[in-house]
Amino acid sequence: MQTRIGIIGGSGLYQIDGLEDAKWVGVETPWGRPSDKILTGSLDGIPMAFLPRHGRGHVHSPSTVPYRANIDALKRLGVTDIFSVSACGSFREEMAPGDFVIVDQFIDRTVARESSFFGTGCVAHVSVAHPVCARLGDAAFAAAEAQGVRVHRGGTYLAMEGPQFSSAAESRMYREAWGADVIGMTNMPEAKLAREAEICYASVAMITDYDSWHPDHGSVEITDIIATLSGNADAARGLVARLPALLGSDRAPCPHGCDRALDHAIMTAPDHRDRDLVARLDAVAGRVLQPD
Repeated sequence: MQTRIGIIGGSGLYQIDGLEDAKWVGVETPWGRPSDKILTGSLDGIPMAFLPRHGRGHVHSPSTVPYRANIDALKRLGVTDIFSVSACGSFREEMAPGDFVIVDQFIDRTVARESSFFGTGCVAHVSVAHPVCARLGDAAFAAAEAQGVRVHRGGTYLAMEGPQFSSAAESRMYREAWGADVIGMTNMPEAKLAREAEICYASVAMITDYDSWHPDHGSVEITDIIATLSGNADAARGLVARLPALLGSDRAPCPHGCDRALDHAIMTAPDHRDRDLVARLDAVAGRVLQPD
């Protein structure tokens, strides 16, 4: 199988540089339109697809990002490996603004988003015990180190609904009682949907602030975040440019089973499946959903 890398860019990362034969393409999905057109091309001979999560010009809030359409569109383009890049706050002194964290766990506190492709008429349960692909996490860590970024391997990402930032009480609870390391607004349900679509997924969290728990830094100020984002985005583009060489062109089956997540997940018997829903699942679950 040919490796095809998908990059979902968060706040501050609206394009990637150096793509050969670059063009913006529109992709229609049964779940609506993605956040924007998708920039396709190749880098070092590896096909790539870049999707700005909030849309160019930052038109989508975290709650209105069309997560299902985004993942479906990348799947339709043949993406095998997704690297999510997003801004976040830090709950740890040692994880400072400007640092990157290669996330390996999530706590999902979102409440206003569709979090699954499946539902009434075609029920499925996938495991997200280990919600990110360790193979991609290793590649992202190596790319960040090579880029000269201060990077932390592993961390728990608290996904909040937003769009407001945390209260000081919430920030202290997430840090002290729940053990979260970073906080953001966009990696859920994105990671869950990637797993349902059998796409390997890794999360690169770019720290911009200390949220509101830190006694010496006060509350989150958007002006400070934007200033840090600029430097982070430059480093993130450099990280992305190093990924093709690390992954290579020949895509073997995922050693962690991300690309086979639906093998035993579909619960609804074939003769009880909703035909319309099954039709909508043609890209994300076509491998396991046979026509009636």
